[in-house]
Amino acid sequence: MTSTSTWMCLICGWIYDEAAGCLEHGLAPGTRWRDVPLNWTCPECGARKDDFEMVQI
Repeated sequence: MTSTSTWMCLICGWIYDEAAGCLEHGLAPGTRWRDVPLNWTCPECGARKDDFEMVQI
């Protein structure tokens, strides 16, 4: 089993967990950050994908 990562928006602190995904925003559970579309934006503040950083929780 491959481990998954969590990513945090540096603008508002919203967390994206690869294992959980974000169905309400088009990301199925298990969607890797590298597979998130470049035009996807933070559901809380609208920040771009470039404004996220991998974090350990």
